[in-house]
Amino acid sequence: MPDKIVKRFFIPLFPIAILSILAASLLFFSRGQPAASFPIQQITYLGFDRDVYPGDAAIPILRNTFSFTGYWLSPPPGEKTNTWTGKREFVRKLGFGFLALYRGRDSPEFKNESDATVKGSLDAQIAATTAKKEHFPSGTIIFLDVEEGGRLSPAYHAYLHAWEDVLKHSDYRAGVYCSGMPAKEPGGVTILTADDIRDHAASHQFVFFVYNDACPPSPGCSFPPKSPPPSASGVSYARAWQFAQSPRRKEFAANCPPGYHPNGNCYAPGDKSFAWDLDVDTASSADPSNGSRP
Repeated sequence: MPDKIVKRFFIPLFPIAILSILAASLLFFSRGQPAASFPIQQITYLGFDRDVYPGDAAIPILRNTFSFTGYWLSPPPGEKTNTWTGKREFVRKLGFGFLALYRGRDSPEFKNESDATVKGSLDAQIAATTAKKEHFPSGTIIFLDVEEGGRLSPAYHAYLHAWEDVLKHSDYRAGVYCSGMPAKEPGGVTILTADDIRDHAASHQFVFFVYNDACPPSPGCSFPPKSPPPSASGVSYARAWQFAQSPRRKEFAANCPPGYHPNGNCYAPGDKSFAWDLDVDTASSADPSNGSRP
């Protein structure tokens, strides 16, 4: 009798004990760090930018490939007029996000740091005023187009700091479009312009849109369903990455996979007439400037 009683209780309790251990284990691991064992794949978005507005007919076609577009708030480098003016609402209603851009100055334009500060403030004021006219909402990131590579001068850093100060007080955010490509210096030292700006930022906060069209890391003129993350540019903190340029820069993109047109430009898949040469971007947001809100 006693033996039978023991067996009668032991048999049902054994699976209950096992289930309790499993439940405790699951609870333990759920409170641990599952992200380290099961990493979440980063979502990325393709975009384009070009100096000249491609025309109203082009925008729906380009939307088939791209989630966002560059949008100039000033004449682009080398241009005297801005053909994007007045197009924001049309582009936004077709579902595009934005990279709001403003042309930065070149170093020879600064007499000294004080002069650079004045000009940085002035450019930020014009950028903010134009953004309001184009109905970009508060909090939109405006990327200053810095064409110079390598280490920047103290005057240029003063210009950038003034740009950030004034935009911040105008309810916009300061971004910088700059090089993410290593520039060689004497003694075997290399420097990224993005790192140089970040290292000198002090209390100033910048959002980075970098360019690096060298293959690798660039995939060249391509439009993959899963675009590379901006961090693959070599700048881990970049919000957006321009990985292809038109025309192709042979000194950097000579080893890129096929994709560039024989004339050296990059065209979207839907551009059958090769009418809209463009630069190709990737970002961690479908609206990198946070500017598509009504």
